[in-house]
Amino acid sequence: MLKLCNVNKSYPTVKVFENLSMSFPDRQITCILGPSGCGKTTLLKMIAGLESYEGRMEEIPEKISFIFQEDRLLPNLTAKENLRWVCPSISDERIEEILTVLEMRDQKDKYPSELSGGQRQRIAIARAFLYDGDLFLMDEPFSSLDLALKMKLIEYFLKLWKEKRKTVLFVTHDVDEAILLAHQIVLLNSEEKIQLSAEFPRKLEEQNDLRNQLIEKMLNFGKFNA
Repeated sequence: MLKLCNVNKSYPTVKVFENLSMSFPDRQITCILGPSGCGKTTLLKMIAGLESYEGRMEEIPEKISFIFQEDRLLPNLTAKENLRWVCPSISDERIEEILTVLEMRDQKDKYPSELSGGQRQRIAIARAFLYDGDLFLMDEPFSSLDLALKMKLIEYFLKLWKEKRKTVLFVTHDVDEAILLAHQIVLLNSEEKIQLSAEFPRKLEEQNDLRNQLIEKMLNFGKFNA
């Protein structure tokens, strides 16, 4: 189980985290929820080794898959070549399989400039799963998408997650995304944790009480510094 123990992070003009301690269950999806500017992205970067910090983190896997807000595909490679570049030893059969699941098999020979934003994000998700990290870090990968496409990609993501049940830390400021995806929701500034017991797939209309509770808690967070 990944653990943060009294972690501190500051920039010259602002303190982001002070004595932050929390844990993330193995093989579950934890959503880190909070409004823009509360330090969610900074937290993922610290776990990934992209940001320095003080304190201690335990049981961080060596192999980490990171899905960013932007797709970060290489523009000079086709969709399939982007997958092959990250995972050179993966079989063609496995690439075809994941492209089929994501309904991208017919687009595999197109370059990123020829794909829509949602299609590029599907390739980014496929790339992370093919890389097969022991820990998945997801930084608001659906934030720029319209609602219908976001719901579809969440469905794709859960389908892929069920194959291998990886540990996932999913950062969002969207309450609905957290409810649809999480086994555990962490409210970052208060360090409060909420367990969700419903199985996937979930229906938002059946989670209205939790949704209202989360929105109320976020409205009461107060001023954010990060």
